[in-house]
Amino acid sequence: MMTNLFSVFDPSAIFNLSLNWLSTFLGLLMIPSIYWLMPSRYNIFWNSILLTLHKEFKTLLGPSGHNGSTFIFISLFSLILFNNFMGLFPYIFTSTSHLTLTLSLALPLWLCFMLYGWINHTQHMFAHLVPQGTPAILMPFMVCIETISNIIRPGTLAVRLTANMIAGHLLLTLLGNTGPSMSYLLVTFLLVAQIALLVLESAVAMIQSYVFAVLSTLYSSEVN
Repeated sequence: MMTNLFSVFDPSAIFNLSLNWLSTFLGLLMIPSIYWLMPSRYNIFWNSILLTLHKEFKTLLGPSGHNGSTFIFISLFSLILFNNFMGLFPYIFTSTSHLTLTLSLALPLWLCFMLYGWINHTQHMFAHLVPQGTPAILMPFMVCIETISNIIRPGTLAVRLTANMIAGHLLLTLLGNTGPSMSYLLVTFLLVAQIALLVLESAVAMIQSYVFAVLSTLYSSEVN
């Protein structure tokens, strides 16, 4: 019986209730627990990552950014990273492969940045629509282009993360479905390919969460 290839991303319902989305919030139970235990290599490694991100985001925000502002983007990075890695385990729902979650993260952030910028720094926001050195004859076109690029920012943030998560999971699903029809020798090569692809997906999970947080930080720094 043929099944839809994209059915691996469908949330399953139990008693007409989709409980898969609860996996998104498991990090609230697991990540804070590292601060309740005795210091370990894992704790020191995770704290060093957070400190590095704090310094980098503070640099991106510039002198107008407050120390507390970086924790918003660090929390965003941690949430996306945790869900990306959770989706690599068997039988765990990948919430970041759905626009429902990614757009819910990107759109409110973008709206807050735009409202804050246009209300408190209106002149700066108007000046940002025309890059410095633009010829007068091209200014109307540049305003249209910059306006469109600003409007599509939450969509590009959400689609980039979703597309990268879907692409890797589809490749793993395709390789897994072809295994039963292969010989033992080809299955060995298939296992090696799946392990290599799983390592690649782990790197993609980290990179995409970092890109999402960095771009959000840059969008925040533009309105100050």
